[in-house]
Amino acid sequence: MAGKSIALGSRIKLANGQSMPQIHLGVYLTSGNETVNAVKWALEAGYRAIDSAQIYHNEREVGSSILAFTSSPSNTSALKREDIHFTSKLASNTSYDAARKSIRQSVKQSGLGYIDLFLLHSPYGGKSKRLECWKAVEDAIEDGEVRTGGVSNFGVKHLQELLASKPRLHPAVNQIEVHPFNTRTEITSFCQEHDIVVQAYAPLARALRMKHPTITSLSKKYSCTPAQLMIRWSLQHGFVPLPKSVTKSRIVANGDVGGFEIDGADMKCMDGLDEYLVTDWDPVDCD
Repeated sequence: MAGKSIALGSRIKLANGQSMPQIHLGVYLTSGNETVNAVKWALEAGYRAIDSAQIYHNEREVGSSILAFTSSPSNTSALKREDIHFTSKLASNTSYDAARKSIRQSVKQSGLGYIDLFLLHSPYGGKSKRLECWKAVEDAIEDGEVRTGGVSNFGVKHLQELLASKPRLHPAVNQIEVHPFNTRTEITSFCQEHDIVVQAYAPLARALRMKHPTITSLSKKYSCTPAQLMIRWSLQHGFVPLPKSVTKSRIVANGDVGGFEIDGADMKCMDGLDEYLVTDWDPVDCD
């Protein structure tokens, strides 16, 4: 279980020897100045990682906001580009060549010089396409365009298939929907057994269960918001949550989760809330 000392600057070790921040700002369904401002506020609040994707159509805004922050008076810690972790994801698994071209385009769009973490966004496309596109990620890493490779929305069978293919590089991350109302124990256990870090998207269950009696009761007990409680639950499981907000006060609050620790009994209670609540797509069982 994670200790109370978790802060926005805390980092988690990856299997490839690199590390990444333990809390990332999600920018799904944001655009234009909304994205630019959310990233700016997050960096000012102490976040050091932003999670984007090709299908979000905001890689350019995220990159420009990161670079603007590094050269602004708000950057009181004299952070450089390499201190800020940028994630993007492949829109679709079509072919090796298309994936390589697409990765280069993402690097160009962001303007950041390289991508810290690049993921296959889903397992859609079938086995051969998945493996082709993973080879493209491996080659992008070899060519310096990407630092770390991973996957997203992969079920156990997809992970087993990739590992069985004897890839040059194992996926360091699997980004999936995880929160107390969809614990995905089979996938998270497999990942942890194989040294694959679980990134939790929709860690707040898209606010669909904020008024659940257990959540409200425990929030009062720990003097925190329901969102802070759910983010803390994710961190104590060893996950990397990606809370998304475009509201400055919520961005700040969502990162302020180091002042309390959920005890073991309450963690089990929250684990018991699982109802397989899917708030977006669910490709983990696709062929």
